[in-house]
Amino acid sequence: MAALSDNLLVYAILGYALAMLAYAVEYAFGSRSVVSRVAERELVGAGGPPVVETDTVPAADPGLAHLAGRVAYAATGLAWALHLAALVTRGLAAHRVPWGNMYEFVMAVCLVGATGWLILLTRRPGLRPLGLFVTLVLVLLLGIDGMLLYTRIAPLQPALNSYWLKIHVTAAITASGTFLVGFVAAAMTLIRTGYDEGKRSFPYSLGDRLPPADGLERTTFRVHAFAFPIWTFAVICGAIWAEAAWGRYWGWDPKETWSFIAWVIYAGYLHARATPSVKRTVATWIAVLGWAAMMVNLFGVNLVISGLHSYAGVK
Repeated sequence: MAALSDNLLVYAILGYALAMLAYAVEYAFGSRSVVSRVAERELVGAGGPPVVETDTVPAADPGLAHLAGRVAYAATGLAWALHLAALVTRGLAAHRVPWGNMYEFVMAVCLVGATGWLILLTRRPGLRPLGLFVTLVLVLLLGIDGMLLYTRIAPLQPALNSYWLKIHVTAAITASGTFLVGFVAAAMTLIRTGYDEGKRSFPYSLGDRLPPADGLERTTFRVHAFAFPIWTFAVICGAIWAEAAWGRYWGWDPKETWSFIAWVIYAGYLHARATPSVKRTVATWIAVLGWAAMMVNLFGVNLVISGLHSYAGVK
């Protein structure tokens, strides 16, 4: 069963890579008339400003772009199913929840991210150009996970053998995977905004075929507004578990510290987003900074800094 899980993860990564390639083909050969107008209609329907149709970038091959878009969607769904099967079989082989070490945690976070992207894509088809960048992040994280963080199945460390693992870590996984999607939306918002301001150097040149910045920014806010309470719940549960395990609620352990830093940054983003005097671009940069803090918390704390939360299992 463990070998099956490993193989399924490889197939899932290949599936996401295929989806990324198909998204790239649609991105390169499609036209803004295919995706941008859909996003603009959604923005107007949500109370955004009226949109005046202007000249759009012509499609190099509309048929190829349409086919690539459908292949990308199907490949993402197939990769998600393989990803889910890899995580489930890992849990069955270990006879426990499959997030007892860093390898399993990253696998689960990416699954939540892929799930969130598919839900978002189903509800907002006009956001499909973001699929290229979501799948890119998934391929990179899962590739690092499989090649550098792989850990053989083993029993839980005694400190992790608690019902709080199912509560605290599940909440952290859910929030982290959702923040992944929010990060991509935030980064693309900044790229599209820069392109609209006349910037043509890389990466702003990628903004040509992205949906309108207003719609991307709204999506960024909604995703983060959903994930932030879950992250708050995860931090609170971690403090309660710490009291039960170590006799104190908070001790400024590196993991606790960086979890709190990330929480403060995301709280700052939501506050800035709700403050009219703060530019939306500034608020969006804060959201990107929040994801950077999450990556420090995930990789830096687990692999470089030692502390009470040294459960990565990586040798």
